[in-house]
Amino acid sequence: MPSLALLTDLYQLTMAYGYWRLGRAEEEAVFHLFFRRAPFRGGYAIAAGLESALDYLRALHFDASDLEYLATLTGNDGAPLFAAEFLEYLGGLRFTCDVDGIPEGTAVFAHEPLLRIRGPILQGQLVETPLLNILNFSTLIATKAARVCSAAGGEAVLEFGLRRAQGIDGALSASRAAYLGGCSATSNVLAGKRYGIPVRGTHAHSWVMSFDDEREAFAAYAEALPNNCVFLVDTYDTIEGVRRAIAVGEQLRARGHALAGVRLDSGDLVALSQAARRLLDAAGFQDAAIVASNDLDELEIMRLHAAGARISVWGVGTRLVTGHDQPALGGVYKLAAVRGDASQPWQYRIKLSEEPIKVSNPGVQQVLRHRGADGGFVCDVIHETELGTGAAAHRIDAPSERFVPEGEGEPLLVPLLRAGVPVYTPPPLAESRARTLAQLERLPAGVRKLQEPERYPVGLDERLQTLKDGLIAKARSGA
Repeated sequence: MPSLALLTDLYQLTMAYGYWRLGRAEEEAVFHLFFRRAPFRGGYAIAAGLESALDYLRALHFDASDLEYLATLTGNDGAPLFAAEFLEYLGGLRFTCDVDGIPEGTAVFAHEPLLRIRGPILQGQLVETPLLNILNFSTLIATKAARVCSAAGGEAVLEFGLRRAQGIDGALSASRAAYLGGCSATSNVLAGKRYGIPVRGTHAHSWVMSFDDEREAFAAYAEALPNNCVFLVDTYDTIEGVRRAIAVGEQLRARGHALAGVRLDSGDLVALSQAARRLLDAAGFQDAAIVASNDLDELEIMRLHAAGARISVWGVGTRLVTGHDQPALGGVYKLAAVRGDASQPWQYRIKLSEEPIKVSNPGVQQVLRHRGADGGFVCDVIHETELGTGAAAHRIDAPSERFVPEGEGEPLLVPLLRAGVPVYTPPPLAESRARTLAQLERLPAGVRKLQEPERYPVGLDERLQTLKDGLIAKARSGA
């Protein structure tokens, strides 16, 4: 794998240099990666991007060209920014931290660590930016896909976003995350090859426009690809396009093939889909799908369903792969504990803010998920691993609300790397997709709502809450 070590913000390297100059590079530290609010005003998020993050960490190294470039950087006085000895140190650096994380496809909530990095403080600092880059985007798009698929109510959702995605890497990451979030297929052929995602697609308006008339275009396409016929019918007149698709469909049927469906890409999708369904059914094409596209998202799909649209497959592009109504997850990466080495006690760290949502949580954290008798999720509790768990928890979004979780909780963070060595094999993408669907089934119905969802109970264990309160009081007193 080529070096991606410079895929970072400069201040990560300047802080690393500072740790090195002060002799603190090998001090042990704990960092957590989390988000503060569920995206899209929703009640949950879907963890994604873990496999790519692990690939990055396992391959982390500075090659000769990286070091040559860093040697050209200068400070305000024109002198080299980094000492040659530090660059030599970077040349021999390999990632040796312990990493724990929540598997892809897991439903997660605000303030829960998606990743926990424990090891030399210099290394933990260096990987902040790339890990946020990878997990922020993938989690955002997987969550958007889960919401879109929820709105579709079991009908197939095809990801059609390649042409509108944010560059090549953004397109590939979005296709992968969208499939993990529940989409059935993608139009992105490279994503299909790379990730094993089913690919779908037929023809564009330009195919129809290249012929003298629409029926000739459909017939020619049917001749070339009789096993892939979903005709795009809105190039000229949509209803006439449906009739011409039916005529060619009858020819396909006579040759032992099937008209797979028609696609609507503009106009009043409710009225047009209803009319198309009547025409198709009357002609004996009850199994032909009506595919719709055109700036769809979960809210528009809900509106079309409520209005009686007869659409059975949804092609969702721009608003899915760009996270249209929330272009970034807003995940953060915070230091939570430091110590000189394993023989010393942890010194817990907390970031304060006048905004309560931005006050970080200290300690070496784990998340326990509690289930009801039916297997459904009832609450999550974040605890500090060395303090253990108490009898109760305080809601993280309303600390005055105290609750007692029932039964034993399931740890969500699992070991991924130990001293930089993999101890976890990411499951196939299709398995992570199945995990997403199963997780959503176990969430309370009110939390899954696409608008004004209920709050899922996430709490700080009472021992961690006491630790946090003490650190806040100490910091504010100036002690």
